[in-house]
Amino acid sequence: MSIRINDRECEAKTGDRLLDAARANHSHIGYFCGGNAICQTCYVKVLEGQDLLSPLSDAEKSMLSDKLIGEGIRMACQTTIEKPGTVRILTEVEAVKRMVESNPLEAPAYMGKMGWESAVKFTDTIAFQARREQGEYKLGLWQLLTDVVAGIGEAIQLVVEAVQSVFAPRPETPAVKVPAAKLESCCGANTMTTHSCGCGSNEKTASPELVRLHQQSTVTCN
Repeated sequence: MSIRINDRECEAKTGDRLLDAARANHSHIGYFCGGNAICQTCYVKVLEGQDLLSPLSDAEKSMLSDKLIGEGIRMACQTTIEKPGTVRILTEVEAVKRMVESNPLEAPAYMGKMGWESAVKFTDTIAFQARREQGEYKLGLWQLLTDVVAGIGEAIQLVVEAVQSVFAPRPETPAVKVPAAKLESCCGANTMTTHSCGCGSNEKTASPELVRLHQQSTVTCN
């Protein structure tokens, strides 16, 4: 099936939780509690394919306000892909990141909105957490600690990979051989910073920067 998380094509299959799909594909998503419907950091906005996902769980009904549900917000740790098709989601963590990068002045209003929507559901959320010892949401302390540690470990791994991608050395572009006559007619013989003559080949080795300058020139070489 096709699932796009934060505008990036990702691998997933029916039966996967949105949280697991995001984690497996190293997409930017919150999951501090390890996916146990406690921290509420795994909110996602479903942009397409809502009908392919599982119905709202009791946890989502207890924690998500009617306004957020109407906006297409789901909890990724509670939402499962049930049918094949195309699903597009934007994680709230990524949405906030983009907001801060593009227009940070919108952040206070967003924080106020989310704070208010959480306050609206505060009583229901507390009631839900209080009755977790019953039914499918029962959670042992050891399981919670294990999930939290796993979630933090994966988050650290994502940060390390992001830093490595920024500072990793980029491969150098090799010098390109250009016929000397063409290069000199456009750029002039004196502009070549490095050159070497082959044995009768009549070619000179130009630096990549010079080749780009040559390609961008408005002069036409015949």
